[in-house]
Amino acid sequence: MHKRAIVIVLLSVVAWTCLPSILLHARDKDKGDTGRMLNGKVVDRQGNALTDAVVYLSNTKTRAIKTYIAGGDGGYHFPGLSPNVDYEIYAEYKGRKSDTKTLSQFDTRQQVSIDLRIDMK
Repeated sequence: MHKRAIVIVLLSVVAWTCLPSILLHARDKDKGDTGRMLNGKVVDRQGNALTDAVVYLSNTKTRAIKTYIAGGDGGYHFPGLSPNVDYEIYAEYKGRKSDTKTLSQFDTRQQVSIDLRIDMK
């Protein structure tokens, strides 16, 4: 019985000694896997940036929508996207809308650029 108690104590010490290292490794691994990045520009027919256009990104599984207001260069970005989800993206500016484009889960690039064009006629 005495030997069994010693073995249990030793195993407990080893487990408590290794556990923080295992948890830190798992946390750091999660930090490194930040998902995909989607970026691009919203432009008119002539390629001019459309500042303040609203970009809509829809998760096709959950139907959750994220928005981004395009910057001075018409640029937008959506970081941390799941690699296992399809997304639909489009932009609106002064009552006009771009075509809807899709970012497929089968596109394995970590960083994807999609420009959105709005015809201002």
